[in-house]
Amino acid sequence: MAREDMDSEDAPLFRPTRDGYRWDGVAYQPYKQDGSAPFKDISRQVLFHDPAFGCELRYFEMDAAGYSTLERHEHAHAVMILRGHGECLLGTEVRTVKPHDLVTIPAWTWHQFRATVTEPLGFLCMVNQTRDRPVLPTEDELAAMKAEPAVARFLAG
Repeated sequence: MAREDMDSEDAPLFRPTRDGYRWDGVAYQPYKQDGSAPFKDISRQVLFHDPAFGCELRYFEMDAAGYSTLERHEHAHAVMILRGHGECLLGTEVRTVKPHDLVTIPAWTWHQFRATVTEPLGFLCMVNQTRDRPVLPTEDELAAMKAEPAVARFLAG
């Protein structure tokens, strides 16, 4: 697709980085704007959103002790940790994460990221541009997850 055929909301071909994991021309946004899901101290920036790609590349960052929503959905994610340390829940497994680790989140897999209490955790996340809405666990699903001791410890924060 020629550059002139793209809509006016498309980003320029080059956007330099700024200090603090920010980029020129990229909006710094709250994690979820509707506030319907539990999370703590997390932001997002959509780095690439171009129909030619068919996917979005986003940067999420949570403050020390922050976390993303515990959720699952039909679409898969590809994640690369860029800064900080923490843990991520993948189904019934809890994994320690550090810079440059790669995390694949398959469809319909419960997942959540948590930063350590000492530093922020930032990661790139690639997803389909068109995707379904996340599903939160029911009380029964949450109880079943907590039957796994490592998951119970992780969710206790």
